[in-house]
Amino acid sequence: MGRMNNKNYLTLNEMAKNNNIIQSGDRLFQELSQLIEQSKTQLVSYANSTLTTLFWQVGKRINEHILQNKRADYGKEIVSTLSTQLKLKYGKNFEERNLRRMMQFAEQFPDLAIVGPLARHLSWSHFVELLPLKKSEA
Repeated sequence: MGRMNNKNYLTLNEMAKNNNIIQSGDRLFQELSQLIEQSKTQLVSYANSTLTTLFWQVGKRINEHILQNKRADYGKEIVSTLSTQLKLKYGKNFEERNLRRMMQFAEQFPDLAIVGPLARHLSWSHFVELLPLKKSEA
């Protein structure tokens, strides 16, 4: 019977050890999960910021190009042509309506030094919502 108790004691000891390993593994899993989630959030924020900055740059460059040519009819044609070309190569983000929004965005927020920090906190869709407000205030 004494041996049986030793076996039971070892079994309980092993169970306690396994429980500690499981708890330690659970804590590690939670810590790693938190790191992964933080990184995913940072990545999404970085991607949104980069995309918003790109759209501002696209709008600014188109506006500059149209101003250099000083012809309203040219502006209409070039936006339509660029949209067709960019949409084929890069997708629906570059539809004519979106290019015009990019142009409006660059016109209403002319300073990249202001757009950059805002883009870290606001997505492109937030800016699109602000565009009509900014225009009516001006």
